[in-house]
Amino acid sequence: MKRFKALDVFRGLTICLMIVVNTPGDHLFTFAPLLHAKWHGFTPTDLVFPSFLFAVGNAFAFVKTRWGDKSLSEVFGKILKRTLIIFLLGYLMYWIPFVSWTDTGDLAFVPFSETRILGVLQRIALCYFMGAIMIYFLTNRQLLIGSGILLLGYWLLLYAFGDYTLEGNFVRTIDQFVFGDAHLYMGDGIPFDPEGLLSTLPAICNVIAGYLVGKYVIDGGVDFKKLAKMLMVGTGLLIVAYFWDLSFPVNKKLWTSSFVVLTVGMDMILLSVLIYGIDLVRKPVNFNFFEIFGKNPLFIYLLSEYLAIGMHFVRVDGEQSLFNYIYEKGFSWIGHYFGSLAFALAFMLLCWTVGWWLNKKKIYIKV
Repeated sequence: MKRFKALDVFRGLTICLMIVVNTPGDHLFTFAPLLHAKWHGFTPTDLVFPSFLFAVGNAFAFVKTRWGDKSLSEVFGKILKRTLIIFLLGYLMYWIPFVSWTDTGDLAFVPFSETRILGVLQRIALCYFMGAIMIYFLTNRQLLIGSGILLLGYWLLLYAFGDYTLEGNFVRTIDQFVFGDAHLYMGDGIPFDPEGLLSTLPAICNVIAGYLVGKYVIDGGVDFKKLAKMLMVGTGLLIVAYFWDLSFPVNKKLWTSSFVVLTVGMDMILLSVLIYGIDLVRKPVNFNFFEIFGKNPLFIYLLSEYLAIGMHFVRVDGEQSLFNYIYEKGFSWIGHYFGSLAFALAFMLLCWTVGWWLNKKKIYIKV
């Protein structure tokens, strides 16, 4: 089946932004649009992760055509294998290098009891698995109904068994019961995982939406009429999200149902703009830079994360991390905010260079 460049560019744009927002030179000096909302609310950075899940759904539009000639056991085996690999890669990413620096400058082993179980790649893995199963068995209409049940059911659970605060939400209650405090993310000051087990349920809908939109795009190609429908639906979802926010606030860390509707609407509009600029204008816009990321998305993302982990771990002069050393010596002179952004852009370009070389050699790494 013909590949659609706009889908590759969309995926690549997502990975590019993921790397930029994840690796500022100094987290204390980051421009507001490149930060996640502290709790309720929305920033451009909050669109990045759901857009990646949307792109995962896009890929299913191509994959499903190859499932028809295979048995259920063969399809399920491949889905399960990929799920386990992605989940394990994500889990190890938070544990590697298995040791940490102590206050005395020594290395101490990080025990399993202190490792974070869930995370970004783990959510991708779980959403990939559940999304694949639903897409395999259900019709498009059933997928829409199922997504509606997930979003409304999640809203009901959070309303009935807690509140929408950091301390009292039902997502945290479930994770504490299943994993225990020691295995949860502590970045918000208390044990709470923004990639929680329960909040993965509405995130599946981002994958489903990506599949349905991707299927709509590739079936028969695109024209102005199809593009207009996508824009209308995307705009309609933004309106729904606005009113839903009044009773169920948009919140990325809780992955609220209104957040799902908002991000799906934005992704539809963004993809429409890309399709217009690539396929429907006389002089197409050159998005080849982002397409490089889209050819090896998961590998480049893993490369960026493991590279940053290694740079934070390696010490220079016994005290400062290599990451901070490079920022201080090479970028801080630009100024706190612009220097931090310049470092993130340079780091992203380094990862892009690896992707460019892989693409030049026609090497495409799949998990």
